[in-house]
Amino acid sequence: MPDSAALQGAPAADAASPGPSAAAAPANDSAVPVPAGPSAPAAPTAPTAPTADSAAPFPTGSPVPAGPSAPAASAAPPTPPVPLTALLAREELGLRLLAGTPEPPGAEGVRIRWVHASEMADPYPYLLGGELLLTAGVLLKDPERYAARVAEAGGAAIGFGLAPVYDAVPDALVAACERRGLPLLEVPPKTPFTAVARAVWGLMAQARLREVRRVSEAQQGLAGAAARPDPVPAVLQQLASRLGGWAVLLAPDGSALHVSGRAPSREAREALGRLARVVGPESAGEEPAGDPATAPLRGTAGGRTAQGAAADAARRAPSSAADTAGDVHLAAYALGGEGLVLGIAAEGREPGGHTVAGLAAVLLSLLTAPHRGADASGRTAALVRLLLGGTPAEAVRELGGGPWTVVHGTRPGQPDRIAASALGAALGSALVDTDGARVRVLLCGDRRVEPQPGWTLGVSAPAAAEELGTADAAAARALRRAEATRVPLARQRGTGLGELVAPDEAAVHARTLLAPVADSPALTETLRVWLSLHGSWDRTAVALGVHRNTVRQRIARCGSLLGVDLDDADARMELWFALRYS
Repeated sequence: MPDSAALQGAPAADAASPGPSAAAAPANDSAVPVPAGPSAPAAPTAPTAPTADSAAPFPTGSPVPAGPSAPAASAAPPTPPVPLTALLAREELGLRLLAGTPEPPGAEGVRIRWVHASEMADPYPYLLGGELLLTAGVLLKDPERYAARVAEAGGAAIGFGLAPVYDAVPDALVAACERRGLPLLEVPPKTPFTAVARAVWGLMAQARLREVRRVSEAQQGLAGAAARPDPVPAVLQQLASRLGGWAVLLAPDGSALHVSGRAPSREAREALGRLARVVGPESAGEEPAGDPATAPLRGTAGGRTAQGAAADAARRAPSSAADTAGDVHLAAYALGGEGLVLGIAAEGREPGGHTVAGLAAVLLSLLTAPHRGADASGRTAALVRLLLGGTPAEAVRELGGGPWTVVHGTRPGQPDRIAASALGAALGSALVDTDGARVRVLLCGDRRVEPQPGWTLGVSAPAAAEELGTADAAAARALRRAEATRVPLARQRGTGLGELVAPDEAAVHARTLLAPVADSPALTETLRVWLSLHGSWDRTAVALGVHRNTVRQRIARCGSLLGVDLDDADARMELWFALRYS
């Protein structure tokens, strides 16, 4: 039978058992917690701050305002809600579903946020929404109105206790709940209300533990992704995997810079694009002309009315927003002040998902933000000086004392500005430029550049400000040599003439020039040794282990086949360089 706490005393007194972090009930409710009994375990302790949104993987604020029928209530507790199906599965409670369904077709399913025992004839003023309302029907006079008021208050379900008032759940109440789709549970006499409440809090504690574990694992995965050579795509991939959805990094113009995961429907993608404009830079100014489809979302951003949004649009855009497109849950996060937006689309809603998305948003904000610091004013001054007619040497003095090292880098695919910024951060410089094919980084000081995972680098020798143009060309040649030899990093070798020739171009020229003797290794090797020994017949013969007349015959044959005068110093020099790249 129901516990006597719900029946003793004046009928106006409610017995409430809110969740571990439930907000206080209104004063006129006279609510007291349902006693858990001497053997009941202590209720789980809620965290001091709601760091995770247990109900949704995205921000609780939505651009769609709440319905007018919901009563004013405090925010939902930071504890995971319990599916009604999980409570019904507890066989020891003996609960029986008489009306409604715990998993409506196409819906997420009924979830319980609180347990509240009340014998008020009208419980509406004392409900916050999401409750399993337990009652023995002491003042149940009008079942139709009672069910209607609970449904209007957003109650999750009604648990009706049998005995001592009713031996069976009134048929009128069953019919009224069935018409409204409000789940109605029969609580047998052997099950006290405290046992139901205890079971709910136990399920919440288990869900909370799973949520904390999930968030912790996601945090480790995201941190590891942020440390990879391609941090932004890696973080997006990790986020999409953790949420089981689609993650996209949007540029200020709405174009996708990086995407990961299975793309949702076109309708969902378009809705996400509109949602991104709610948190994007456009929302802080005027509405874009000719795009009425964005008006409903942008006009009600963060639960505000269209008039309110228009009044404060110029003040500040929201940092995040959420919405739905069919069964797909959408969220958008503004990433710093660069106009980038993180968009997420996922069909599932798992506890802790909002925290995971928030962690990813923070990491992406850091990874995509421009480098700022005390030298920012120096970079600005250098740019102004250049624009006003100053020479590069004058401008570069605003950036540091030098010497300067130029680094050129490429990677598989086309490096965008985010990848370029990541390379600059790894090398310790904010002076980064990219043309879409390669990245150039300018380093101040005589620092040694080490290979970077995933990149092919060419590094110049340290140079003064007046020689930056020469250093840039040297870094470009070093990069071409690194690509030709398939090494991760090549440095400027020196100031000789050989450094001025691209290895791939030199190899092509060498093959063409030496083609007449390429089929004769003996001729090629004799020519190489003879040139290296400054044309000495005797020393060449000793080095090759042949007679000096053999050397003369071979060199004469080379001159004939190549069509050059080997007594000419220029011809010898060109052949020597060709042999170096053959």
